[in-house]
Amino acid sequence: MSRLQLALNVEDLDTAVTFYTRLLGVEPAKRKPGYANFAVAEPPLKLVLFESPGAGGTINHLGIEVEDAAAVEAASTRLAEHGLAATPPAEDTCCYARQEKFWVQHTPDDLRWEVYTVMESSETFFGEQPAESSTCCA
Repeated sequence: MSRLQLALNVEDLDTAVTFYTRLLGVEPAKRKPGYANFAVAEPPLKLVLFESPGAGGTINHLGIEVEDAAAVEAASTRLAEHGLAATPPAEDTCCYARQEKFWVQHTPDDLRWEVYTVMESSETFFGEQPAESSTCCA
């Protein structure tokens, strides 16, 4: 199963979670300080919210969540043929999850797109590595 990811910066996480719970008809799949995500079955969507006072109402990044690491690799190979794969797929801990991912380059309007799979949950946003070395979304 693949699904589109939409990551938004929001002014107030509690207000946004209440709104999107009502809008989407599902509770957040994960909720941490300053962060929440919704795993919506229909339409297939991963909605990620980052509490970002002063930047609310903006797109943080976009993504395509795929089933497994093989699908990440296949997408990287396909996009590289078109000059769009920015980095080789790699493991990263981001958004309270250990992921296999890569970032897409040469996007119109410099929108940030990632292709990723979640391998397991994490208790920390960035894992063991410092935030400045992560390829994460924040």
